[in-house]
Amino acid sequence: MKRIADVVAETFGRNCEAVVHDLSKLDQSLIHIAGDVTHRSPGAPITDLVLRVLRQEGDGAKDLVSYKTITRDGRILKSSTVFIRDDKGKIVGAFCINFDITEFLNSLNLIQEFVRFRDADDDRRETFSMSVQEAIDALVNQAVSLIGKQPPSMDTEEKIRLVAYLEERGAFLIRGAVDYVATILGVSKYTIYSYLQKIRSTRGLNTI
Repeated sequence: MKRIADVVAETFGRNCEAVVHDLSKLDQSLIHIAGDVTHRSPGAPITDLVLRVLRQEGDGAKDLVSYKTITRDGRILKSSTVFIRDDKGKIVGAFCINFDITEFLNSLNLIQEFVRFRDADDDRRETFSMSVQEAIDALVNQAVSLIGKQPPSMDTEEKIRLVAYLEERGAFLIRGAVDYVATILGVSKYTIYSYLQKIRSTRGLNTI
C-alpha cells in the first residue's frame, strides 16, 4: 500500500496526497504519507470522519468515495477512503486520497464569467436546503461566484466582502454559522466576529 500511495501521489502531482493508515493504533494510525496537502506526518491520528464511520458501521463500513473536505487553512479537497481488510473481512487499515481542488474551482469561476446570464438575480434565488450546512453553503457559493475567488485565495478585504454578503442575507441568524464560516475561510471564529462588528458598525447596525 505504501508503494501504491507513492505512485498515486507522483501520478497526480503536487495537489494530491495519498495516505496509509494502520487501524490497530488509532492514536497514531498514519504510517505513510506521499505528497503534502494536509501537512500531516507519520504518527498522526486517524481522522474524526473515519473514526465515526468505524464506530457506527464497524467491519461493515463501506468505502467513502469523492467526498468534500476542508483543510485547517480553508482549502477544498476531494477525498476518498478505501478500507483495507484481512482475509476474514476485518478492517485493519485505510488507504486515503486527498486532492486539492481549490485552484480548479477558481478556474471554474473564471469560466462561469463567460456563461453567466445577464438576467440572473441573486436576490430572487431560493434554496430549499435539507440541513444548516447546506443552507450556508448555498449562500457561500453565491458570494464566491460574485467575488470570483475561492476562500483560500481571498485577501482580507475579500473575506470581509464574503462575510458582509452572508450577513445581508441573514446567514448568521443560523446557529453554528460563525464556526462553519470560520472553517471555510480558514480563520478563527473571533476573526469572523471582528468582521461582523466592522460591517455592522459601518452600516449603522447593532454590533455584537
